[in-house]
Amino acid sequence: MSLRLIKKQYRVQTLRKWLEAMRSEMDSNTKNQVWTLVEPPEGIKPIGCKLVFKRKPDMDDNVHTYKGRLVANGFRQIHGVDYDETFSPVAMFKSNRILLAIAAFHDYEIW
Repeated sequence: MSLRLIKKQYRVQTLRKWLEAMRSEMDSNTKNQVWTLVEPPEGIKPIGCKLVFKRKPDMDDNVHTYKGRLVANGFRQIHGVDYDETFSPVAMFKSNRILLAIAAFHDYEIW
């Protein structure tokens, strides 16, 4: 095999992994009902999006996972027009365990 053929096969294999990462991200977004497609109001330009790619290496620095994430181009948003405030709820796993332990101790009903 020539070096040129080996490089071409490597690029094709890598491209397939990136395509699978894109499909996985889009399938996950569809399955989890991340958004609902609607027609934008007249005169409003929707915010764009792009895929961000990342290689995840293992302990020996060999790439074993290819990740693709769909992100919004939020830098085009205008405060007061596209949004009023931002909020990102974050719950630590330890906090959830403590709350569940307290609820179990007091025999509270969790619904």
